[in-house]
Amino acid sequence: MPCMSGKHDAMSLLNVDNITVLLQGRQVLHDVSMSVDAGEIVTIVGPNGSGKSTLIKAIVGALKPTTGKISRAPNCRLGYVPQKLHIDINLPLSVERFLSLPRKTTAVLKKTALRRVGLTGLEQRQVAKLSGGQFQRVLLARAILENPNLLILDEATQGLDQKGAADFYKLIEELRTDLGCAILMVSHELHVVMSASDRVICLNGHVCCHGTPDIVASAPEYRALFGSGTHGALALYRHDHDHTHDHSHEDSHAG
Repeated sequence: MPCMSGKHDAMSLLNVDNITVLLQGRQVLHDVSMSVDAGEIVTIVGPNGSGKSTLIKAIVGALKPTTGKISRAPNCRLGYVPQKLHIDINLPLSVERFLSLPRKTTAVLKKTALRRVGLTGLEQRQVAKLSGGQFQRVLLARAILENPNLLILDEATQGLDQKGAADFYKLIEELRTDLGCAILMVSHELHVVMSASDRVICLNGHVCCHGTPDIVASAPEYRALFGSGTHGALALYRHDHDHTHDHSHEDSHAG
């Protein structure tokens, strides 16, 4: 069965229309179209250098597409958990203060967000003293402070062990139910993606495959990148993601 295309309808929370992104003269993305509808979990997968983080940066407004258009539904609030956030460990910064960056918020909202991510009572803990899993949850708490309609996560489990990652994904699913929000995430943990996602977008400079997990998993385009199982796929990742430039993805063929 062929993959469904990345087409969307007018009711989507997020629409990406035929965007192309050139970075330092290199075509990182071309003719990318996708959408996210209310309440669904959509996951983007793809090998190193395939433009996943570039696409997320364009969606959150940190990067302007060279051509094409990105639009959100009116009053759509975004929550965003970045791939990496470096904190100076010598900086005296409590969790409570961190949650007020860059915008001040109320103590009640901060307490509620921490409770939702399982960190009740950690308001005064120094950020530098948090474990990796706790810090990811604090980033998640900051992302959900204002009840987003769309929560975006860029490799949010990077650096967590298998149990930490599994717990984090379970939390994401709970938040979808609790907040009633849609979730768009980039992940390299394909076994989790295939069980937790409503739709999967396989990216390799362009959308080479798109649809429900079972459709994508059986698609020739997906298998060409990842093989028939998840082991080959996971071996492609060296945790350097889109910073790797030894794979050229300036594809000239259509997706």
